[in-house]
Amino acid sequence: MEANELNKEPIKGTDVDADNISDNTTAPSDEQNNNIKPALQPDNDTVEQEEVMHQNKAVEPEEAEAEDSAEDENYVSGDSNTSDIDDNTPSSQDSPEKEDYSAMSRSELINSLKRQIREHHVASVRDNVEAIKAAFEKESAILEDKARAEFVASGEPVELFINQPDQLQKEFSALLFEYRTKRDEDRQSQEQSKEKNLAEKYEVIEGIKDLINRQESLDHTFQEFRELQQRWREIGPVPQNKLHDLWETFHLHVENFYNYIKINNELRDLDLKKNLESKVELCEKAEALILEPSPVRAFKALQKLHDLWREVGPVPHDKKDELWDRFKSATAKINIRQQEHFESLRNQLKKNLEAKEELCEKAEALIAKVSSSPKEWEDRSKELIDLQQIWKTIGFAPKKENNQVYDRFRKACDTFFNNKREFFKSYKDDQQNNLQLKTELCIQAEAMKESNDWKKTTDEYIRIQKRWKEIGPVPRKQSDTVWKRFREACDYFFDRKKAFFGNMDNAQLDNLKAKEEIIKELTEFELKEGSEKSFELLQDFQRRWSDIGFVPIKEKDRVNQEFRNLINQKFDHLNVDEADKNLHKFHNKLENWRSADQFGDKIGQERNKIMLKLKQLENDIIVWENNIGFFAKSKNSDALIRDFQHKIENGKRNIELLNKKLDMIEDML
Repeated sequence: MEANELNKEPIKGTDVDADNISDNTTAPSDEQNNNIKPALQPDNDTVEQEEVMHQNKAVEPEEAEAEDSAEDENYVSGDSNTSDIDDNTPSSQDSPEKEDYSAMSRSELINSLKRQIREHHVASVRDNVEAIKAAFEKESAILEDKARAEFVASGEPVELFINQPDQLQKEFSALLFEYRTKRDEDRQSQEQSKEKNLAEKYEVIEGIKDLINRQESLDHTFQEFRELQQRWREIGPVPQNKLHDLWETFHLHVENFYNYIKINNELRDLDLKKNLESKVELCEKAEALILEPSPVRAFKALQKLHDLWREVGPVPHDKKDELWDRFKSATAKINIRQQEHFESLRNQLKKNLEAKEELCEKAEALIAKVSSSPKEWEDRSKELIDLQQIWKTIGFAPKKENNQVYDRFRKACDTFFNNKREFFKSYKDDQQNNLQLKTELCIQAEAMKESNDWKKTTDEYIRIQKRWKEIGPVPRKQSDTVWKRFREACDYFFDRKKAFFGNMDNAQLDNLKAKEEIIKELTEFELKEGSEKSFELLQDFQRRWSDIGFVPIKEKDRVNQEFRNLINQKFDHLNVDEADKNLHKFHNKLENWRSADQFGDKIGQERNKIMLKLKQLENDIIVWENNIGFFAKSKNSDALIRDFQHKIENGKRNIELLNKKLDMIEDML
């Protein structure tokens, strides 16, 4: 091999981020000797309270590129014994034992937390700290509920209750802050240590490169090479994003070294045999991990096996593919379990987010509802408190959305109780104002109770009764008094009306007979030659009909419809202006509504429809007039101008007709 090839640096590539490994792995090529990137798992300490679980697919380990050099008859054996890779986690001796925190008081929990973070490595106490925190918050919640109950029992509204943290809560918060500070410092220290380890490993690589072309004895050179290998293994972990390039460079120069010194076949076969035994053992360990109940523990253990596999040198060529396929098969099965595990966690986080968003929508819907009484406010407060209790039972949402959805829910709750607080502040003033309004309605009711205009006065009583219902509550001391006053005035009028109409059955029969006479007379009526005279006579029929009082209710619709059809038929045969006919029919329609007690329901809609037509006609006339001005500048446009002028004239006539209909409506209100 040429000297310039021996010293050639490998092409640098980018490695995956240890905290966010992609699932998009590709099958290795033959040229890469089945090299596969190492499987990695994010540091648990970076996942705060397990709010977010990242799916990290374990990719297959890299087969040492130095295996290709196994064909060299002078291959020199390397040490196949590898040590576990340091994962920067504290030893089991430093891990404190778990205690039954649920049986501790808040003071005992604080003392336990203090011991955990000051007597043990910060990374080893994470689970205990979370358990202590949960127990402390549970005890604090019990005290808060008790304080709230005492506050309400004292007569104060619950929405004014504000929980103030006591000295123990402040001390506990300070200890949590101390724990998080130490945890961050530990992470920073680990990163600095990894950078230092990276530099040391590159120094080892430079040492291996320096062994090539030495004039020393083979035994001395190979011994130094062994020492460099041992030093490489003893150096701790390096930054994950530098790991791929580091191993590429290391394997390249190890292979160059083996090619250079050309070890003999006997030593080579011995080394290959030792490597075969090591890799068979790694395969067995990987296959045993398939039965591990915890996918997370199996995945973490697999990472160390991947690192160890990479450390072990080449195996006999006829066993290489078989052994690699076996190890890769176990890796794939563990990967699938890991993927399914994190997919399940991710789905659960997504469901939690959907459930919390639904609670947000319900809380926001409560804000949108208008509450006009203390009872309504209390009912909706209970609904919101129920939503808060449900919220506590739902687990974390995905980390990216968890804080957002919490802020949204908290904002809705704060807005609701702020609105409730403002309502109760102004409630007394509103009650006094309502008392004044209801007193005015009492005065109106008392002023009308002697009226004999039954229809108009009844409509007015109905109007003020409806208004009474719209007015909110009054002070409790005056509530019965003002209601009794209003009720007496209303009852007095309606008792008089009932007595009056109790004696009207005979009168209604007489009215029915009179209206049937008018129908008979109108049927025999022949139109005169003069349209105006006939028009006046038909209007007289209408006036006479309107002057007649009520008829029995069973006959009302029949005689009214018969008269309307007959009078409209007569008007249709009159040789009068279409606008007058239109107005007359419109008047008949209004009268028909009034007699059928539909006037109040339909008149508003009819008025709006007329107003829309007026607005449209006014806009159309403006457009037509603008068009006339435009076409006036063009040649041969007389026909178009006449057409638009005709449209404008018709529009103005229709506007006049619609205004008359509006006047007619106003007269009948």
